[in-house]
Amino acid sequence: MDIAKKLTEALGGYINKGRVKSPWVIHYDCGSCNGCDIEVLACLTPVFDLERFGILNIGDPKHADVLLVTGTVNHRNKAVLRNIYDQMPDPKAVIAVGTCACSGGVFQDCYNVVGGVDQIIPVDVYIPGCAAKPEAIIDGVVLALEVVKGKLGLQPLPKTTVFE
Repeated sequence: MDIAKKLTEALGGYINKGRVKSPWVIHYDCGSCNGCDIEVLACLTPVFDLERFGILNIGDPKHADVLLVTGTVNHRNKAVLRNIYDQMPDPKAVIAVGTCACSGGVFQDCYNVVGGVDQIIPVDVYIPGCAAKPEAIIDGVVLALEVVKGKLGLQPLPKTTVFE
């Protein structure tokens, strides 16, 4: 085996382990009442301290490992959601936070609502609730990391993807 190929594989392994140890999360609000958004931001406060797991909230999808989506998907924002998802590097995980993101919630029968996030992009973790609790969001992010590990081949994919 060529020395350059060995170095490339070794470097790739270190990068993948680093991605799992310090994942970057991008948050997108499709259009909600902001209840779930407030709870997502509460996860970043010292009370819950999501950063203790090495998780950072960023604004660039090209650097993100996990996409955290709140709110119902409508016809005006479905292209933006798909664009953000397509810009993220593989492997990636998607979390639907709140009842609206999971199924459309109370808005599911509205004329402009497409439904849940899974109508547009594949979802790995569902966190139901109106509004979702910060503890459930943190557990969902940790489970999304397990999904990323599984996609990297570092461990088997988890079976449970719904938190309550």
